[in-house]
Amino acid sequence: MTSLPSILGGLDPTSDRAVFRQIADQLREAIDRGRFKEGEKLPSEAELVEHYGVSRMTVRNSFSILQGEGLVHAEHGKGVFVRPRPPVRRLASDRFARRHREQGKSAFIVEADAAGSHPKVDSLEVKEEKASQDISTRLGSVRRVLARRRRYLLDGRPVEFATSYLPLDIARGTQIAEPNPGPGGIYARLEELGHQLDHFEEEIRARMPSPSEVKTLQLAPGVPVIHLIRTAFDTAGRAVEVCDTVMAADAYVLAYQLPAT
Repeated sequence: MTSLPSILGGLDPTSDRAVFRQIADQLREAIDRGRFKEGEKLPSEAELVEHYGVSRMTVRNSFSILQGEGLVHAEHGKGVFVRPRPPVRRLASDRFARRHREQGKSAFIVEADAAGSHPKVDSLEVKEEKASQDISTRLGSVRRVLARRRRYLLDGRPVEFATSYLPLDIARGTQIAEPNPGPGGIYARLEELGHQLDHFEEEIRARMPSPSEVKTLQLAPGVPVIHLIRTAFDTAGRAVEVCDTVMAADAYVLAYQLPAT
């Protein structure tokens, strides 16, 4: 490792900014500049104590700030490491292209292939249930739906979980109601049933996760989630599916192509 004085500066005794925040600022800047690479271990508590002439508790408070920002994660007995940047680029204009379905690939598999990662789906549940008020409204005032819940993993790491809600008059008794809907996923089956997809509408917001989401996605402290609700419409203008998805924000980059006119 390059010597700390060449990477990190010294403290400013005239500053009204707390010492532990100054240290966090310098570590953050070093990470942003690439002085500490993704997956690289940060200097140890002992090294930073010696460099800055501060207590271990001060250094720990600095690390806590960076962990709360989702920039680093601690591994017990090993140290503090720079968190990898999002590995998956989620291109909205391409992920639901018909050519992928015709090749027998779901959107998640397409993204995993592009990232060079191994995709897996687990915690799968398929059942009929009463629609919530929000889902009912989005699907045109349906009372009951087929719900498909699943968790997605990349290289063994949970990155998102999603629930698709479909009107029973479309999905009941079809392969969509089976655990494995077949090549191309449920969108390929919808089109085979005569519901050719026309467009999708998405609502996206970022927020901090609930305790259950932290557990399901195995999130580190300070990592937010991306909450995305997508509605699929067929060429007749009918809403044929609502997908409620929660994604680990440190696993994805959401990319869009927007027309200029």
